Amino acid sequence: MTSPNPHAVNADTLSGFKPLRKVVYSLGSNLGDRLGNLQGALDAIRDTPDVIVVDVSAVYETEPVGGPADAPAFLNLVVVAETTLEPRTLLERALAVEDAYGRVRAERWGPRTLDVDLVVVGDTVSDEPDLRLPHPRAFERAFVLVPWVEIDPRAELPGKGSVAELLLAAPPSGVVRRDDLVVEAY
Repeated sequence: MTSPNPHAVNADTLSGFKPLRKVVYSLGSNLGDRLGNLQGALDAIRDTPDVIVVDVSAVYETEPVGGPADAPAFLNLVVVAETTLEPRTLLERALAVEDAYGRVRAERWGPRTLDVDLVVVGDTVSDEPDLRLPHPRAFERAFVLVPWVEIDPRAELPGKGSVAELLLAAPPSGVVRRDDLVVEAY
């Protein structure tokens, strides 16, 4: 996948520059204006300095994983971007975007207005309590894998392998593409 930025430089070989890294976000919402929440989160990612959105998946409607049995269905999508920002900065931005959309952290896997997950930041591996990269459950979540492989069929999840192969072990039942729901990607 190449950058849409004609001035992007692979800074790994240049002294004094920060490396350009691929970042993958998983966005989800199952409360309020679900599509509007996804659009707002995408706009916030796009407006983040030093983050360049490369591709955005279609919108998918998915059954909730975990949480209460009567929880409403989620809308999900995946965003692939490039950045020079550090993972901690990206996490802080993701949490700020969730907060701006009224995210309440009352119940693990409970309903939420917005969920902005960092799935991958380059080849960064982190096992800090608040920053786990790659996302520890992405490899088994069809609502992440289906939209991700749609826009990046050769994607790799560090330490787990090919996203397309991981999807074979996490069947996409309950993940339905919603072509009638569209976000403005660019």
